[in-house]
Amino acid sequence: MRFFNKKDTQKKATAKLPMGRKSRTGLAVYAALILCMTCFTTTAFAANDPIAVVNNLSDFIFGLVRAVGMIMLGFGIVQVGLSLKSHDPSQRANGFLTLAGGVVITFAKEILTLITG
Repeated sequence: MRFFNKKDTQKKATAKLPMGRKSRTGLAVYAALILCMTCFTTTAFAANDPIAVVNNLSDFIFGLVRAVGMIMLGFGIVQVGLSLKSHDPSQRANGFLTLAGGVVITFAKEILTLITG
């Protein structure tokens, strides 16, 4: 049983694919950007106060949580409005639950500071 044909093992001539001027400059710009992003980076040192770093991270995370809460709040308002239009009580209940969850998530940081003191 032969896996290779004699015709397949013969050397075939290879030719370069044509590359236009725009493609060549685009490739050069892309390579330069990747080089700048990987090689010319600066080292980030930690701040003197580690508590400030933790507080900044906490503010960032609570900002993301607040954004998710605002999205849920908006979705809950739309859901309640659609349920009032279609006279659907189960959709209305789900809308009010989503609305309440959005309010709780939006003000999560303030709620946690009230609880912890």
